[in-house]
Amino acid sequence: MIALRSSDERRRRAERWGLSAEFRAAWSLRLKGFSIIARRFKSPRGEIDIVARRGRTIAFVEVKARASFEDALEAVTPRTRRRIEAAAADWSVRHPGYADFFWRYDIVVVVPRRWPKHVADAFRSGE
Repeated sequence: MIALRSSDERRRRAERWGLSAEFRAAWSLRLKGFSIIARRFKSPRGEIDIVARRGRTIAFVEVKARASFEDALEAVTPRTRRRIEAAAADWSVRHPGYADFFWRYDIVVVVPRRWPKHVADAFRSGE
């Protein structure tokens, strides 16, 4: 029974860390002039951590909280990219007013005791 509690506590701690990372990522984007349109957008095909807008650009943002910058970037696998692209397509169907905006896929890396690092246009659709 103790092992279950330990794994449940680890899961809860990881979830809190992830929510904290998303919160910090959203604030860092706001400070760069972005408006946050959506957080934790879910569709049957995937989830997008943050949908942000600045000017005529829509950024679909994946937030990765890891021990190092390199580990975070490696965690955005081709499968992760496909999931984000599919969810972005679903988001666009629900928000046709943004159809003529420029879209891009960004990553915000959150590392302990560091300011979040924003990687703009981190990957292209189909990569």
